Amino acid sequence: MNGAFFIDKEAGCTSRDVVNEIIKKTEIRKVGHTGTLDPMATGVLVVCVGKATKLVELLSSSVKEYEAEITLGIETDTLDITGNIVKEEVPKVTSSMINDILSKFTGTYEQEVPLYSAVKVNGKKLYQYARENIPVTLPKKMVTVYALTLVGEPILGDRVVFKIRAKVSKGTYIRSLVRDIAYALNTVGTMSSLRRISLGNVSINDCKSIDDITIKDMTPIDYLVKNFPHIAVEGLLKKAILNGKIIENIYDSERIVLTDETGKLLAIYKKYDKDVTKMKPEVMIGGSI
Repeated sequence: MNGAFFIDKEAGCTSRDVVNEIIKKTEIRKVGHTGTLDPMATGVLVVCVGKATKLVELLSSSVKEYEAEITLGIETDTLDITGNIVKEEVPKVTSSMINDILSKFTGTYEQEVPLYSAVKVNGKKLYQYARENIPVTLPKKMVTVYALTLVGEPILGDRVVFKIRAKVSKGTYIRSLVRDIAYALNTVGTMSSLRRISLGNVSINDCKSIDDITIKDMTPIDYLVKNFPHIAVEGLLKKAILNGKIIENIYDSERIVLTDETGKLLAIYKKYDKDVTKMKPEVMIGGSI
């Protein structure tokens, strides 16, 4: 059994909880998910089984789209509504100010990683520093916000509440984006809800709840890579690919899916950084349908 299940994760459970349910349903131990969702978050969670688990890292790197609710006027230690409130104030914000600030966040910027995250500093996860009250300098990284829009009208008052839709690159923390939007509005804020509505070519409309998922809902590996260029190979080139050898980059592409003459997936190759005239294996699949 090789493929993926598209889950609409419910609030209150972890991504690992969903994986465990898929293991029970399929009786397969080789299972992995793409892109962790915090327990409070809902939405698209792709769970791969069998040889499809080789695609987990690749799929996790896909562009993601979220809908998040922001509550201005409170800040928490976790940057979301589940945390302890560390600051409160009455925000002086208008709808036009929100729209203006959101337009300025599209693009690439340096984002500070949340303290309550699994990112490691000196071999130790940040949330461990937080739980042990050990001071630590939070790392920063470049992330890209491809699109950022306001959904509906803000609710104004002592607590300003509004919803955004954000399409972002791998590694973007929506909690941090919410914090940064609040700071840009000269106030504080926290993420009060989060829903992932797409991951790569998987939409929330493709997903089912974990309770409703059955074996028949498994999606073949082919669908997971359908957006990449496909090339059919045979003979000596096919043999070289199955052996994971570096090949000539004659395809004018950053990444290609290589199949045999019958359409079975052999491997995914990408441009070789050390020599852009060549391509190297990124994922070896070896003949899965």
